Amino acid sequence: MQLLLAAYVSVGLAQTDWRDAEAPILTDHVQLTFPQMFSKAGEAYFDPTGQLVIFQATPTAEYGRPGPHYEMYVCTLNGYDSNNGAPGLTTIVQVSQTGSANTCGWFHPTQFGRVLFGSTILPPVAPDKAGYQRDSGRYRWQFPAETEIVSGLVQFDRLSPRDDGKAILVRPIIKPLWKEPGYSAEGSWSPDGRFILYTWVNPETNDPDLYLREPATGYVTPIVVADGYDGGPFFSPDGSWITYRSDRRGDNLLQIFIAELSFDDQGRPNGIKREIQLTDNEFVNWGPFWHPSGAFLVYSTNQAAPETHNYEVFAIDARLTTDPPTRMRLTYAEGFDGLPVFNSDGSIMMWTSQRAGPTRPGERPTSQIWMAKFNFDAFIEKFSNPDGSSQ
Repeated sequence: MQLLLAAYVSVGLAQTDWRDAEAPILTDHVQLTFPQMFSKAGEAYFDPTGQLVIFQATPTAEYGRPGPHYEMYVCTLNGYDSNNGAPGLTTIVQVSQTGSANTCGWFHPTQFGRVLFGSTILPPVAPDKAGYQRDSGRYRWQFPAETEIVSGLVQFDRLSPRDDGKAILVRPIIKPLWKEPGYSAEGSWSPDGRFILYTWVNPETNDPDLYLREPATGYVTPIVVADGYDGGPFFSPDGSWITYRSDRRGDNLLQIFIAELSFDDQGRPNGIKREIQLTDNEFVNWGPFWHPSGAFLVYSTNQAAPETHNYEVFAIDARLTTDPPTRMRLTYAEGFDGLPVFNSDGSIMMWTSQRAGPTRPGERPTSQIWMAKFNFDAFIEKFSNPDGSSQ
């Protein structure tokens, strides 16, 4: 399925309070997906070149075959300096099998267009299998036992004749990178593409833990196996640390961790040297993601409004220069803001948001994907100010 978004790209929306509150760190906001196409969309990631985005969404009946699970999509992206039109998504292709349950896409760091994500490939037999539920809100994610880490290459054809000369995304052949019993998902490649860090739910213990694999050799090792949910892991930009979320206390209040990896004599991670808990509070903190500088993380938290379960994007210092680490709020819109990520040079932040509001009076706002320019200098100036550390 291919979808053109040009009709829905919206740039230069009217100024609102959240635009003023988020400036000058976040500016030139652009909504990338819209409820006319997707009833919900989110957890989007850039490819290393900034030309592609992968995300999960449920299509509307007009643009697909809506089902109970997220489908996975890859699209081309016009950046802020594009010569091909306004910033926004241009073409989308569904890369998952219709009806399957999918989550957590990612791009290979050196093989252009190669993706991985967690997928059941076929419709899951037991879609209501219990998963993690974030605090007492409505949101939860399932752990279907059929979920495997799959991969495929999104190819680019130029069909002739085509007047506009734009690339056509071709749906890839998706295959599991390995097979094992139990849920395997929430995966990401190391910066050199050698290893995959992921969450595996051992069917014997039903405990989600972090594991690492080297697909080329079959090497696999546990990395974090503490009691309680551990998931959503990412390597640091230099590959020596990881970050993840954990329900270590078993109270559904996720906390953010980082850990320094240990390596064997073949350069393979074989565990962690030390683990550091960056958040330790009575809020839900999840979706951590490194800035390319490696100096700080961005993540989602209900710290600003725990009573309403409203989530905002915060930044937190990963350099361990203060105790507790400096934190700073980045988003200020009504509704959910979370799952923040950066492009490869840190100049753009992309995240999932409900800031556009409902499409009709009385309806709930839908989660859609947004991006904005990220002003690093303005961020550092404000982040270095102690008065802004606990907003």
